Order: sequence, then C-alpha cells, then structure tokens
Amino acid sequence: MPKIEVQEKALQRYSTLKPSIMKLADLLPPLKGEVDEANAETGVLKLEFNDTNRPDLWSTAGAGRALRTYYKGWKPEYTFFSAPGQSQPDQGRRVTVEPGLLKLRPYIAAFAVKGPKLDADTLNDLIQTQEKLCWNFGRKRRSIAMGVYRSGLIRYPVRYQAADPDATRFQPLGLDKPLTLRQILKEHPKGQEFGHIVADLPLFPFLTDAQNEVLSFPPVINSSRLGAVEVGDQELFIELTGTDLPGLTLAASIVACDLADSGYTILPVTVDYPYDTAFGRSITFPYYFQEPVEAEIGFINKLLGVNLVGEEAQNALEKMGVATRYANGVLTVLPPYYRNDFLHPVDVAEDVAMGRGLASFDPVSPSDATIGRLTDEELFGRRVRDLMIGMGFQEMIFNYLGSRKDFIERMAIQGEEVVQILNPMTENYEYVRNSIAPNLLEAEAASGNALFPHHLFEVGKVVKVEPSHNEGSLTSNSLGWLSSNADEGFNQINSRVAALFYYLNRNYEVKETLDPRFIPGRAADVFLVKPGQNPTLCGVFGEVHPQVLENWNIGSPCTLGEINLDVLLKV
Repeated sequence: MPKIEVQEKALQRYSTLKPSIMKLADLLPPLKGEVDEANAETGVLKLEFNDTNRPDLWSTAGAGRALRTYYKGWKPEYTFFSAPGQSQPDQGRRVTVEPGLLKLRPYIAAFAVKGPKLDADTLNDLIQTQEKLCWNFGRKRRSIAMGVYRSGLIRYPVRYQAADPDATRFQPLGLDKPLTLRQILKEHPKGQEFGHIVADLPLFPFLTDAQNEVLSFPPVINSSRLGAVEVGDQELFIELTGTDLPGLTLAASIVACDLADSGYTILPVTVDYPYDTAFGRSITFPYYFQEPVEAEIGFINKLLGVNLVGEEAQNALEKMGVATRYANGVLTVLPPYYRNDFLHPVDVAEDVAMGRGLASFDPVSPSDATIGRLTDEELFGRRVRDLMIGMGFQEMIFNYLGSRKDFIERMAIQGEEVVQILNPMTENYEYVRNSIAPNLLEAEAASGNALFPHHLFEVGKVVKVEPSHNEGSLTSNSLGWLSSNADEGFNQINSRVAALFYYLNRNYEVKETLDPRFIPGRAADVFLVKPGQNPTLCGVFGEVHPQVLENWNIGSPCTLGEINLDVLLKV
C-alpha cells in the first residue's frame, strides 16, 4: 500500500488541524490511512494509505486537504480548470506534439505555476508526489512520467517530438558532459533504471522549447539546465508524458491542486495534437474530464443497511470533498478535480459510509441461520486441481485484470473482442481476461532461470463477450496449463489431454484449429462428445507460436491448453 513521508508541521498547516501524533491516528480512518511510523525529534511522519484508488492522498498537501475537508468542512475552489467546451486562457503557453509520437509515447499534459519561493519542504514534497504518482499510479513511468522545470528559462511553444536516439544529444541532470539519447540509456543511472521503457523504439520522445533548449528525455531524465529546479525558484513548468491520457490528466490535476493549496498560481498550458485523442486535438490543462455518476438513495441504503434521506447522504459526501445533486431519489455525484475513482454506484455508497463514519453504523447479527456448502463448480474445480497436481503441474493464482498489451497484442489476437473496463484507474488493469494463457506466459517469461521442465496451471475464471446475455458477457470457470522444455511438443500435450479426460470420465474429439496463438498444424480444438448430441467446443491446446513466444521474451518451446470446466461439469 502507498506510504508517504510528511513533516508534522506541514501537515498541520495544510489541514489547519494541530493534532498530536496519537490524535492523528484517530483522524486518519476516513482516509483509509494510519500512522506507520513517527519520529518526534525530526517531526517526520510516515503515513500508509490502504487504498490504491486515491492517488490524490499521496502527498502532504493531498492528505491535508482531505483532513481539512472532512473535519473543517472546507470546500476548495480551483478556478484554473478547463472543461469540455470551456478552455481557460493560456496567454501563449503552448505545447506542440509531432505526429511521430502517436505510436511511441503519444500523450503529454502540462501547466505552469508561479508564486512564493520554493522552500525545502515544498520541493521535497513535490519530488515525493512525482515519485509516487509515476511509480505506483504510472506503472514505474511506463504510462506516466513527470518532469519539473525552471519556467523562467523556457520559451514557448514547447515541442514534444520524436528524436533520433543516436544523433540527438544533451547534458542530462547529474552529469557534466553531453550524451546521445542512446548513450544515456547505458551510462546514466536513470537511463539504466528506466531506459528499457523506450529502448526498443525506433525514435525516442524528446522535449525542447522554441529556442531548442532541451527540457528532457522523457521518461528518463531532465536536462541539467532547465530541469535543475532548486530551493528559491518561483516559476515552474510541469509536464507529464505517457500512454494513458485519462490517467495522465488526473495526475496533472492532482499536482496542480497540491501546488494551488501551497499558495501558487496555476497557469494553464494548451497542448496541440496532430491526431485525435479522447479529449480532442487541442486540450488546455489542467483539464476536468470526469463524468458524473448516479446512485439511487434506495440502493445506497440497501447496501449500507441504513435508512438515510437524500440530504444526509449529501452531507456525508460533502465531508469527502464530493459535490452532489439530489432529485427524485437519485444522487448525482460530481467527482472532485483530483479524483476519478467513482466507477459505479457502489463507490458512491462507500464514500457515503466513510463520510458518515464507520463508527456510526450499529452492528447487526445475521437474521437467517444458514449452512454453507461448496458449490458443484468448486467441487469439480478441486477435483481438476488434484488431477493436474498429480500429473506434476504446479498451481498458480493470477489477477483477472490486465493490459491491452498483455491480453491482446502479445497474444496475437488483434480484432478479437475482449471485455474492457470503461473507466480504469490505469491501463495496467484495463481489460478482463478472456483466457488464462497470457497469465501463464507471463509467469513463464519470469521463470527463464528456473530448472526445466516447467509445468504450470490455474483453475480460475475468464470472461468472454457474449451479446446474447443480459450483461453482454459470459463468465466461466476454466482450466489453463502450460509446459515448457527443450523437447516440449504436440505429442506431450496431446497425451496430457487424453489423461485428463480419462480421469474425468469424459469423451472428447479433436479437430485442427487456426488459432493464431498456436503453430498451424500443431494445435487442435477440443470437443466434448455426449451421447445423442452434437459435439460441444470446450477447449483448445497446442504448441505456442514462435511469434507469441518472442512477444513474451520466452526462449524455450511451450505447449499451452485451456478447457472450459463449466461445459465438462454439465455432463
């Protein structure tokens, strides 16, 4: 869970509260936070937040804002945000994006600030916010990377361009000599740490101003001149680049609100794109893009086991910093500028519960006496697990959510429909898996140094698009397994399928498949054979295609199989 370090005096200043360390522990539960460590001598507190959906809390300013809003009823106003159809004046502060970045690192958000001289505490907190957002929320700079610069030295428009890594050079922060972009990947510590993000790209992202002064080589390192922000600076330029525009926009909004709470004036910057984005071709940041979420008061009451009226729910949400409208039994939630975690009415109910206070709920004993039992699906799944372990396989447990790159691109299934989450917090958890195969290949990719052969399996759920169902999708229990060895081939996996169906007492037949994940002629669909009925497709197995193995950086031959257990259970 995210942890941050804060100065006790700074947290008191932002929150306008002056609790002792012991008292602070009692104030943090509405933020799902706790004091992990406290140093009375230095005044440094380590706070841990048990919620990865609230990146706005990962700074002193953000935690202070939440405390002040909850306990003092503060309603901060941020007038510098643009919104669809309404852009704030940028006074000539613009960023131009080159077309070549579309397939490299396509998005950038930016804004400028001016105000009081940076003190050490504010600068350290800004750096911490940068690190937490980019590491936790931005997938270790893959989807979000942030740079801070001395705005007074920059001449607009800033150019976000695709640069030749061998012909482009500048002096990076922390070195006393210029290097090419490719040399930076090998010789600079940050290049060694983050260079893998761009190393395989034909051109590298690069930022300069109108006078060709270098800002940075995102997502790796800033320049030694414009990127050397120091205590005492009063004007800053902040940019964020990445692959996830909504996440990038939210991160920019969080930093802007933090700096506004610190007393700085936020100066909007317009980014001009040569290609279409989710927010248009010309976006003025900071930008409010969040959509309202509706929740029926009856639904909230049923979920929480209370009987609130609309005004009570509104008051609870206001304590969480959430603006609302209420009419005809429906709450319309307007997310704050710095939050985008309202994906479902359940999220509204959760904030109502937190705003009301968990201590305000009376414990209720269950009114029904029930006897629990295992479902038929669970019992069948356990039987399958025992069989796979008996055949020498090791059980794995994987996440059901993943990225487009892992679930679609690396699996060579472009064009196949996969259930996509409408409003994900990060692109790393944007899709619901329709197969266990990507998880197994990911595990194998990380096991290259383990003693061969490798035999892995999982019994878990997969979700496939199914328009005929009310939800538009169908969730089923599935068995997936993978074997990897120098001599692994179709004959080996064919024998394992035969053994599995034998011990499950099921009849089957196979037919050649053209599934792009497998080598043509070395893969087969599996059909369950039932007396008096047509064969029913229930799975697939075969030798994994070399291109798929290369996509996962796997160097050993692999076989892969997957069976729909729900189909087998019906017999």
